[in-house]
Formats: sequence, structure tokens, C-alpha cells
Amino acid sequence: MYPPELVKPMQLELENAGFSSLHTAQEVEEALQKEGTTLVVVNSVCGCAAGTCRPGAVASLEFDKTPTNLVTVFAGVDAEATQKAREHMIPFPPSSPAIALFKDGVLVHMLERHHIEGRPAEAIASNLAGAYDEYC
Repeated sequence: MYPPELVKPMQLELENAGFSSLHTAQEVEEALQKEGTTLVVVNSVCGCAAGTCRPGAVASLEFDKTPTNLVTVFAGVDAEATQKAREHMIPFPPSSPAIALFKDGVLVHMLERHHIEGRPAEAIASNLAGAYDEYC
């Protein structure tokens, strides 16, 4: 577990953009049962989360089509919620950071760490915008 004072600014970056932080398995289940599209960001303390994942996810919300629901779990902080979210991301292996788009509870688009790391935030936003065009 990371100290709360370390992760709070990283959580706020997404919360300030409209994401709800999920802390329990039940909250994840409820979020993924909602109708429409749900974007799930698996947040992390790593550099690629700070440099591309969070900024890319936030920038993706500036396009015309966006997901109905925005949620995040924090790997290394919200273990129960992260594990439950990852169960819904199978067959993809656990990855931090990661971004998943669900439509009516079904996984339809996934960005794993290797899709995020080393790419600019604009590329992440553009990739997500393409998924939003198709599913939102």
C-alpha cells in the first residue's frame, strides 16, 4: 500500500476530470452493471501513468463522443477494487496502468501498459476517441 498523501494528487487528477474513485469490489460491480459505456482507468504511481495514462484519459474526454460513466481504481491502493476490475478485463493479464472501455458491462476496448508506456498522451486520447466513436 502506498501512503495516502502520495497517491491523493494522482487520484485527484482523474476525480477532477469527472472520474469516480472505486474502493471496493461491490463498487466495481455496481459501476460495471450500469447501462451505457463505462471507462475504467487502472491508476498507478508509475511514470507512464503520470505522463501518458492519466493525461491521455482526461484529454480523451474533450472529443464529441465520450463514455457514459467514468471510474478509476488505484493499483497498490485499492486492492479489492483493482482485483475485481481486472477480473472483468480477462483475457488481458493484470496491467498497471491500464484503460478499459465497457459497453453494458462487456469489455469492448483495452489499453494495457505496453500500449501506454512510451506513447504520448495525445496518442492515448486519440486511441480512446476511436473507441468512443465506435461504442459510445
